[in-house]
Amino acid sequence: MKSSRTSETNLTPKQRQFLKGLAHPLSPVVRVGKGGVSDAVVAETKKSLAAHELIKVRIEVDDGDARRALAEKLADATDSHVAGSVGKIAILYRERDEKPSIKLPKAEKS
Repeated sequence: MKSSRTSETNLTPKQRQFLKGLAHPLSPVVRVGKGGVSDAVVAETKKSLAAHELIKVRIEVDDGDARRALAEKLADATDSHVAGSVGKIAILYRERDEKPSIKLPKAEKS
């Protein structure tokens, strides 16, 4: 069962900036290689997100558009958000169901 929370579109710019700041000192915990987003990569990413909420993923693809597409695909498969990306590193965020450890800034009303 998939929910509608995917990619950057559901995070405000303020929330993405906040998450990028929290992710800065982190090291990548998942690596997407030439095989792309496989079932094993999705399973490992889900495990890491359940444990940490915010993770960095290294995507070993040279083309920037392909990296963004793989990051979005991984976010969709893991029911998470792409908080940002820098080079070959994507930052994924998924709030825990029980006791989230990261408190996002409130979304501004428009």
